[in-house]
Amino acid sequence: MIYTVTSRFGDVWKRSFRVNLWRAVPHLWAVALALFSFAAARPRAGNEVQKIYTEGIDIVVTLDISSSMLAMDFKPNRIEAAKKEAAQFIAGRENDRIGLVIFASKAFPQCPLTIDHRMVLQLLKQVKVGLIEDGTAIGDAIVTAANRLRKSKAKSKVIILLTDGRNNTGRVDPVTAANAAAALGIKIYSIGMGTLGKAPYPVQDAFGRTRYVPMDVQIDEQTLKQVAEVSGGEYFRATDSEKLHKIYQQIDRMEKTKIEVKKFKHYRELYAIPLFLGFVFMSAAIFFEYVVVRPIP
Repeated sequence: MIYTVTSRFGDVWKRSFRVNLWRAVPHLWAVALALFSFAAARPRAGNEVQKIYTEGIDIVVTLDISSSMLAMDFKPNRIEAAKKEAAQFIAGRENDRIGLVIFASKAFPQCPLTIDHRMVLQLLKQVKVGLIEDGTAIGDAIVTAANRLRKSKAKSKVIILLTDGRNNTGRVDPVTAANAAAALGIKIYSIGMGTLGKAPYPVQDAFGRTRYVPMDVQIDEQTLKQVAEVSGGEYFRATDSEKLHKIYQQIDRMEKTKIEVKKFKHYRELYAIPLFLGFVFMSAAIFFEYVVVRPIP
């Protein structure tokens, strides 16, 4: 008797479970169709990507480090004022390759063209009067700077030449050197550095004491103008630190880096996810309807 009741209860439970599955089948089909419809709509996820293309300029800063650069008509003196303004200029040209040439009686490449501005600034910081035998070889300085740019593929190649004197040594005439640079497509911005008249210059006496002697400011402006003119550049005269700062600002505006911005959207297709889930629900519906449940009598 107990077996019969238990058996009947089991039959009732199985029948009830199958009925519930049968009722769930339409819902499974509905979910499957909804997922197929969503997949057919081709859902995508994406974000806007911005690419920036820069066309940098190659610039060689060419700095006079002869003894006259110790004159104090600039604060604290010419060489330190020149280094300060050059450093600010370099720091603002983040898309350009910068090189550094120093000169007195001879010219030396202090730093090759590089995008690593930290290295350029570090080497510029080490520049001081006395590293090279005294003199002013402007022509040799232009040739050395032009050699840094000779193999450059940049569309704009520039030499910024800063000096406080006149060419009194070296193997190459400044204008001849400027013509050679122009033939290579190099533009020269020349800067004459020094006040008008006389400037205080530090001199040590026999006892090692420093005194300041007024000395004539002798800048060969005619040559510097020719150097700039034949190369398609421009000549500037800096009579104090403020004027030198404005000159570098003007050069910065004149030589702008070309920047091209391109925007596009990158998409990732997501239809595979609802398509897969749709097949899962459809398979479940078919399995429950034709295998598990079967037609209920």
